Amino acid sequence: MTSPDNSSSTPAQSYADRSYRSPAALVGGVLLLALLAWLGIDALVHGAGRTRLLAVAGLVFAVPLVAAFTLRPVVRANEERLTVRNPFRTIVLPWGAVEDLRASFSCEVFTADTKYQLWSIPVSLRQRKRANRASAKAAGAAGRGGEPVEVRRASADQALDELRELRERGASGEAPRGAVSVRWAYEVIAPIVVGGVALAVLVAL
Repeated sequence: MTSPDNSSSTPAQSYADRSYRSPAALVGGVLLLALLAWLGIDALVHGAGRTRLLAVAGLVFAVPLVAAFTLRPVVRANEERLTVRNPFRTIVLPWGAVEDLRASFSCEVFTADTKYQLWSIPVSLRQRKRANRASAKAAGAAGRGGEPVEVRRASADQALDELRELRERGASGEAPRGAVSVRWAYEVIAPIVVGGVALAVLVAL
């Protein structure tokens, strides 16, 4: 499930009009980080020398890893571009470079030569099935002369509908058609690598 945030902006401002995150991932990430903090502090306070070293290495490895997959992912979009922040990289796509947006088992954005996954918009097949069943029931009721009922689509499908609308609006206007920009999140990758190497060395000794 995702939560869109709408905010007003002027041409002089560069922040996105809409952003999409997964509330479940945010809650899970906060709980996991709290658990890691409790275990790490306990090991540092009550553990021996080797235990403390393992705790420090484990925290350096696990904290950015958990944050990368839960707190970091977000999709931001305005009428000019789509910005996708995934666990280990950030992709900026001008709408002119976006060929399609699809949500099958995961949400993906397609360019002419590659595709990128939208980590912050997870697809719930169960939620989609419920929405499809509700839509079928509403259509049946309308066919029997009942009042039409508006059925809410699955959150991932609804988010993709909004992004497609922004893409069409950008394509019909003067959206920039520059190249796709990809930046690796070395500030996240580096501590994970350092912590993982330290853990491997400590365990091997």
